[in-house]
Amino acid sequence: MADNVIETNLYKSIKNILDTARAKAYQAVNFAMVEAYWNIGKLIVENIGEDGRAEYGMGVIRNISSRLTKDFGKGFDKTNLSRMRQFYLMFPNVDALRQHLSWSHYRLIMKVENKSARQFYLDECVSSNWSTRQLERQINSFFYERLLSFRNKKAVSAEVFKKDVNISPIDIIKDPYVLEFLGFTHNQDFFETEMENALISHIQKFLLELGRGFTFESRQKRIAFDDEHFYIDLVFYNYVLKCFVLIDLKTGKLTHQDLGQMQMYVNYYTRELMNEGDNPPIGIVLCADKSESVVKYTLPEDNSQIFTSKYKLYLPTEEELRKEIEYEQNLLMQEKKLTKPSKKRGKK
Repeated sequence: MADNVIETNLYKSIKNILDTARAKAYQAVNFAMVEAYWNIGKLIVENIGEDGRAEYGMGVIRNISSRLTKDFGKGFDKTNLSRMRQFYLMFPNVDALRQHLSWSHYRLIMKVENKSARQFYLDECVSSNWSTRQLERQINSFFYERLLSFRNKKAVSAEVFKKDVNISPIDIIKDPYVLEFLGFTHNQDFFETEMENALISHIQKFLLELGRGFTFESRQKRIAFDDEHFYIDLVFYNYVLKCFVLIDLKTGKLTHQDLGQMQMYVNYYTRELMNEGDNPPIGIVLCADKSESVVKYTLPEDNSQIFTSKYKLYLPTEEELRKEIEYEQNLLMQEKKLTKPSKKRGKK
């Protein structure tokens, strides 16, 4: 009994050391990123002025963005560089930056127009140790304004103490901004389950083996807007159809949210990433269900009849896709059964 108590206490002590070290590492990386982005913003303002929207300034930012993206990855597009410039203008005193706040905290606070409200959220983030989710919830619910207008301030303040679950290592790994800052790639293993990963790999090989004009573009393609990140499982370009083909896999029954999300991906590619001469992108949602496999296409409404009939010749049919995901899913289930350790039965 005494040995169990010693073991439990020892485990708790070691766990506490590791949790503390991870928290310090997370804080150190985030503050290093905050300082770096502040200094980048300072340089931009000093060299092209405060108005980054001027034609000359936008040209410089666009060129710098292209070169930085080539050297350091996707975290330095025009939007992010402009945000760094705004960061420096809003917080000109580097010594006043809070070490406990991440770049995600500051991005949210920069959206607050009222200067007094910004200061309030900064102070509360530090004193109450708000996560970014808590901060976003308080900003979106107009916590500052309600606190000023309501007489019962204690009741309004009570919701601050609804704490989120503590940050875990996987949260740090999955943070796109931390990954970009450290120079890591967005590995699909960070975002997928075992079955999703295997299915996506199989579909990727299947489409390339078809040889119907497919070229592989990207896997777990990240798109971001309004400070939200979305990941498209597979992106191909079909040089016969002259269009992007976007594929998303769902390990469950098809829902209208799945189709709506794919429509958003298609709209984004149509408005932001189509090249001159391209046809509208095609979106495919593959939903693997235990009882059946449902395959749906999401196409832009303005497709011409010729293009609609032509894509059927070069894309796999619904039946082909259905068979592929059913076959791979069954194969995975069989492999799991074979590798599952057998339970030895004791004698009765």
